[in-house]
Amino acid sequence: MAQPPSAAIPLKSSKTSRDIKSWLSAAQADVLFEATSLNVETGRPAIDHIRAALEHGAHAITANKGPIVHAYRELRDLAAARGKRFLFESTVMDGVPIFSLFDQLPAIHLKGFYGILNSTTNVILSEMETGLSFDESLKKAQALGIAETDATHDIDGWDAAVKTAALITVLMDVPIRLEDIYREGIRDLTANAVRNGRRDGWPFKLVCRAQRTGNGVKATVAPEKVLSSSPMGKITGASSYIYFETDIFPGLAITEENPGLYATAYGMLADFVRAVTPSPNALSS
Repeated sequence: MAQPPSAAIPLKSSKTSRDIKSWLSAAQADVLFEATSLNVETGRPAIDHIRAALEHGAHAITANKGPIVHAYRELRDLAAARGKRFLFESTVMDGVPIFSLFDQLPAIHLKGFYGILNSTTNVILSEMETGLSFDESLKKAQALGIAETDATHDIDGWDAAVKTAALITVLMDVPIRLEDIYREGIRDLTANAVRNGRRDGWPFKLVCRAQRTGNGVKATVAPEKVLSSSPMGKITGASSYIYFETDIFPGLAITEENPGLYATAYGMLADFVRAVTPSPNALSS
């Protein structure tokens, strides 16, 4: 199983960050929306963009998962020191309020979670269940605009692993490296196996799991057979699902049914509203 380079890479300024700083200064920006493509190995250039915005004195909003995995604590602490917001609701499940949900649940202890967080693989598996081959299913997902031209990150489980790492890092407050997450994609699943799984009532899903252990968190991303009548078994197409296990709420689940084109943009808009709306404490002071 191929692994990315170590995440422990010095976070130095780059030419890109210098260009961003010049732009921020010229524009006198109050908020930066960061939406570059995911860099699994380093989280760049998104990390440099966000750091530059916060150092400039602007709120930073991103839909990029890389900075959460590779530099969350640094960027979180920098935002706090500058009195600005670093927000990233669109990084997991498009714009569904997962991170902000836990902001409204103080003192909750998250024990673990599992779910389906990659829509591309879910679409491919759903199409394979109808009789299409893997390649035909991938082409259909690409034609629908769900899968990218190069869908390697989705098919091989990297996208799901990065989302899993982001949730662990932020919600469980446990930094985790991508190489510490067992990862297996759907590339080796045959059409017969997928069709037979659905026929037998145990369809395949690419499932993300995380569970606290005595010395950290154990996390996996891999295809699993799930009972068709279970909530995860009913997730098809571009839908997503996540189930949280907490000390107060034994089970807390969120389902996103086939999000539209504007879901991710809405997540960034919601973060913008959170960033620029004064808090109740500020209004009363």
